[in-house]
Amino acid sequence: MSENQDIAKKATPVLSETDDAVGVPKAKWFIAIVNNRHEKKYAKILTQMGIENYVPVQNRLRIYACGKKKHVDYVVIPSVIFVHCTECERKNNIVTLPFINRFMTNNAGMSTSSVNKPLAIVSDKEIDRLKFMLEQSDTPVEICQRPYLKGDKVKIIRGSLQGLEGNVIDINQAKTELIISLEFFGYARIHIDTKNLELVK
Repeated sequence: MSENQDIAKKATPVLSETDDAVGVPKAKWFIAIVNNRHEKKYAKILTQMGIENYVPVQNRLRIYACGKKKHVDYVVIPSVIFVHCTECERKNNIVTLPFINRFMTNNAGMSTSSVNKPLAIVSDKEIDRLKFMLEQSDTPVEICQRPYLKGDKVKIIRGSLQGLEGNVIDINQAKTELIISLEFFGYARIHIDTKNLELVK
């Protein structure tokens, strides 16, 4: 039995007939964050588990250094798998899967808790628009995330510095590194990949 099949077998969810009273009553598109370069592998496991999902890919012509040409499915949004499920299924079955790092939160939304921010939810219309664009475009589609700006307050959400907060002082776009000021300690140069950060409102 392959590693993928083993994970799918152990983690196959037992779906409830009714959702819980708290959270999302119907299936929605949540944004799962996984390890980069493993999106299609983990999407396959979710499919084997019977969980609807979508990894945005675009078929592109890749030219290797040796001159060889090959059409490949290029992942357009690294580390992201869109998962279609109810909040009950997400909370009870999917969030505990070993390859799910976290679910993306909506930093612009209002939190119903002093601790947890609301989860980011993508509409069916937005998913359909993304699929149409990737399938029909004759040129490469690039997804541009909101850049961090000088003065933004950010929080480290992964790694040994998880939980540390500071303000963005400078940005190196090429290397996605930040220089953060720390309250009471002056300034500290900390080079952090922006995928390990989130805005603090």
